[in-house]
Amino acid sequence: MSVVEATPPVVPKNVRKTALNAVHRQMGAKMVEFNGWDMPVEYPASIGCGIVNEHMAVRTGVGIFDVSHMGDIRLAGREALAAVQHISMNDASRLAIGQAQYSALLYPQGTFVDDVIVHRLGEDEYLLVINAGTREKDFNWVRDNTCQFDCKVEHLSDDFTQIAIQGPKGVDVLQKLTDADLSVVKFYWVTRGTVCGLKNILMGRTGYTAEDGFEIYIPPDEATSARVWHEILAAGKEFGAVPCGLGARNTLRLEGKLPLYGHEISDTINVWEAGLDRFCKMEKPDFIGRAALEKAKAEGVKKTLVGLEMVDRGIARDGYKVLDESGREIGYVTSGSPAPFLKKNIALAYVPPAQAAFGTTVKVEIRGQGVKAKVVPTPFYKRPKKAAKSE
Repeated sequence: MSVVEATPPVVPKNVRKTALNAVHRQMGAKMVEFNGWDMPVEYPASIGCGIVNEHMAVRTGVGIFDVSHMGDIRLAGREALAAVQHISMNDASRLAIGQAQYSALLYPQGTFVDDVIVHRLGEDEYLLVINAGTREKDFNWVRDNTCQFDCKVEHLSDDFTQIAIQGPKGVDVLQKLTDADLSVVKFYWVTRGTVCGLKNILMGRTGYTAEDGFEIYIPPDEATSARVWHEILAAGKEFGAVPCGLGARNTLRLEGKLPLYGHEISDTINVWEAGLDRFCKMEKPDFIGRAALEKAKAEGVKKTLVGLEMVDRGIARDGYKVLDESGREIGYVTSGSPAPFLKKNIALAYVPPAQAAFGTTVKVEIRGQGVKAKVVPTPFYKRPKKAAKSE
């Protein structure tokens, strides 16, 4: 091997690395810049990976993801619940200790600061898991909008290496490595226990793949992170476990219609348009964005998020125009790709409510041509009922 070949790619100084960055590179992962982070998009076919293989492993067995780029905000103190209620749209008062819920932080106009997972870790302690690309914005927004409450707000985003063990066999893999009884942990609940010899590790039965699985939070040093990563892969070998990158993470979440900030949700899209009203509890005490949402609901939405399945050959990509049958532009694609498990080309798109009925024929403009698609029910994929259910 020449000197040039042996030199690893240079990562710009302003791009951040997780504690597992060197491991990903040693495994031959294709690395990309994602929201300011140097992250693996896929691993090589030589180790049984690639986006399609990684996707299928999660749907049928287990896949392992480095999700340490995600952010974490802790709120603790006498008025922590009141603070969480004020800044989030779901009803955190319903959470038992050890339970989690999907929610969102909203601007006063009812649009999205970010979507979050709210965990109740103790009597007066909550952990918000936020998106990588909105870390600083989210923390500043939470801090600034909870200063009137008696609670401490801490930015813990760099305090953990977060690893996701996803797929129907994910629980079997993690159970080999922990003393906690995972059979009693329901979907969207958390527990603590020893993992790979590390004590008091937080384990959440959560994920972003539309599949069962766990996310674990371990110390962020490189040596510990690498050891645990390899121990998880070794424990999962009998179940066909593979390392997975952002490519499979995106196709998995798209099949499950899980929103991505900057695509399905943003500071210009409100809760009703995004179809996330089931997580927005308008009956709870006042929260930021509620008044605007009441007004928007009364006025009626002008666009709504739908699922598209391509009828003719072609892949609907993010940002492509959606046309009606006459060729008039009516909307746009937010996310689109082939769906490896479903073996179809699918997309999410915003269109007027009049074009949102199931079976409606539309066109997606691909390289200047209108390619036929139809509106279909979502999520595109639902995991088998025998898997753990959300409370």
